[in-house]
Amino acid sequence: MDFWPRAIGCCLVAALVGCSSTGLGSLTRTDEALNAPVAPVQSSALPGAAANGGVIGSGPIKVALILPLTQGSGPSAVGQSMRNAAELALSEAGASDITLLVKDDRSTPDGARESTHVALNEGAELILGPLFAGDVRAAAEAAHGAGKPVIAYSTDMSVTTKGVYLLSFLVENYVDRIVDYAASHGKKSIAVMAPNNDYANVALGALQQAAARRDMRVAAIERYNSGSAKEAASKIAALGGQVDALFIPEQAAAMPDVARALAANGLDSHKLQILGTGLWNDSRVLSLPALQGAWFASPENAGFVGFAQRYRAKFGADPTRVATLAYDSVSLAAALARTQGARGFSEEVLTSATGFNGADGVFRFKPDGGNERGLSVLQVNNGSTTVVSPAPRSLTGA
Repeated sequence: MDFWPRAIGCCLVAALVGCSSTGLGSLTRTDEALNAPVAPVQSSALPGAAANGGVIGSGPIKVALILPLTQGSGPSAVGQSMRNAAELALSEAGASDITLLVKDDRSTPDGARESTHVALNEGAELILGPLFAGDVRAAAEAAHGAGKPVIAYSTDMSVTTKGVYLLSFLVENYVDRIVDYAASHGKKSIAVMAPNNDYANVALGALQQAAARRDMRVAAIERYNSGSAKEAASKIAALGGQVDALFIPEQAAAMPDVARALAANGLDSHKLQILGTGLWNDSRVLSLPALQGAWFASPENAGFVGFAQRYRAKFGADPTRVATLAYDSVSLAAALARTQGARGFSEEVLTSATGFNGADGVFRFKPDGGNERGLSVLQVNNGSTTVVSPAPRSLTGA
């Protein structure tokens, strides 16, 4: 189970913070689930080399990058976009610190396991990737046997074990941030409209924990099937003044139907504050009348815009949204290798409370393999967004 934001924003250059002292909709195995701009990827490597992985950089420390470069019988635009992002990161960081061993996991667990074994036999000290949950489990088994850490891109916390960290956009982070912000602005009683899917299940669990922590009452939880939100909205409307916030953990593609259900029942952010997750930073959501004034947690937009401009200048194509995960992880690996050598990949360094700064803002890995990200709170405003609470620039003490 993997969940991904469809078009969320972020911050700029990947660099270490304090390293000298240390330290989404549902993504399936079809690229179309990303719903992000995907033009044919034009890598500086030959198409055949890109599909087969290849080597990037010439540094003394070897790092594996396990990506779904192919899917079925053809190339994967997502995997190759991530490979390009890794190449961009290394060109900007300088190619003299690490050598990237890029491997194709063929979008399968068997491919991930085989690729990881090959990379380890070639001397890899750190594994970056894979992307899909089942593939991460397979790669992690191989890496664990060799005692090497993994920084993976799945959004499924169940794949984490000792030494396996997730750099992805976790649902739990979105929920914690938006609930904290709502509570700090006087919201006391929250209702939930949630689809019957895995993303909403995870979001609901996180919401109940966050609400309890902030002494907020969860007054009602109404579930609905795809395309059938009207009855759930009617039940929320019947609560009247009993609630002052409504949380909707829904993906962008489904929000037009949900917005119609809200409007039909007189629900908007003038009546009660509507809350969402980073999946809402999408043009299909931002222009919906019923969502004007809604709040959602997300990385800020400037960083991804800057990254995409540099990517476009180098490769002549738009990156997929998850390409920043490859960019940030490669930038981090190069910086750690430069300052501390292979010791920089130790648990002590990777889980530093100081954290790191990347294209998607500040982040830190938790000992349980999850992560914390510095997220902003955005307000939907006439087809665009307004930052109502900026993302923190540091996680120290947070």
